[in-house]
Amino acid sequence: MCPEVSSRTLAALLLALASTILANLAYAREHDAAARMQRLTLRSPVRSLRLLFSDRSWVVGFLLEGGGFALYALALALGSLALVQSVAAGGIGILAWVTARSAGRRLSGRELAGVGISCGGLLLLAISLSRASGEGGGGGAPAIALWLLATAAAAGAILGAGAFSWVGPAAAKGLAGGLMFSIGDISTKVATGGGVRLLFLVTVVLGYLAGTALLQSGYQSGGAVRVAGLATLTTNALPIAAGGLLLGEPVPSGALGVVRSLAFAAVVLGAVLLAAPETQERPSTAAVDPEAA
Repeated sequence: MCPEVSSRTLAALLLALASTILANLAYAREHDAAARMQRLTLRSPVRSLRLLFSDRSWVVGFLLEGGGFALYALALALGSLALVQSVAAGGIGILAWVTARSAGRRLSGRELAGVGISCGGLLLLAISLSRASGEGGGGGAPAIALWLLATAAAAGAILGAGAFSWVGPAAAKGLAGGLMFSIGDISTKVATGGGVRLLFLVTVVLGYLAGTALLQSGYQSGGAVRVAGLATLTTNALPIAAGGLLLGEPVPSGALGVVRSLAFAAVVLGAVLLAAPETQERPSTAAVDPEAA
């Protein structure tokens, strides 16, 4: 690998790591703020936005998240989507540690297992990327648009089924929010190609807006590790897959291909453990508001 490519990859990794730290600090802060608010609802978007932006702690978290996104966009301009997302997905460990410290508690055995297995999967993923970190050919716009539409449909299906499944509405919002964030992430990478691909800035905005709304709503009835953790895993696993399947980024073969498969299996298992309902559901501290009923 030539020095120029190596320096770009290193810069992308460092930017992705800084972005991940900021984003997960933001998730923890936003969760604590949203859990104290009156009930947020997508049926009253103006009222919900007013509640969010009137809370100083939540606004600080939102600004941290914005800073993390700016670093993330820079990382994508320098490195492959799969490479950057593999670093970003490791943020679940940071999130678990921050939320446990702020709550003055230890992580449960299930949470520790979910985080540990997921992080182990991400380590394997990083290994599998060691010889496959090219940026690919960019993919075709129609195929990318179809992928994004299918992702949005999957998010809607998960939301519809969440209230009637063992996962529950909080985790369903985390998963659906992660899917919408993945739309924003993939669109951001595509838009860095410039030209007509700048039209994907529309799906960048829509994906991130929907993902943020779902995440804040999920925070009110679920813990940060469960809700944001599921969102983090989903929003990173899909773009990593899209990098190879959709954007033509190099996919390892042979032993590294096996390592990549094991990595995805570990990430999925970690997500299942984090999605499992808590033995005692944490009651929301959100105040009841007639307008949200």
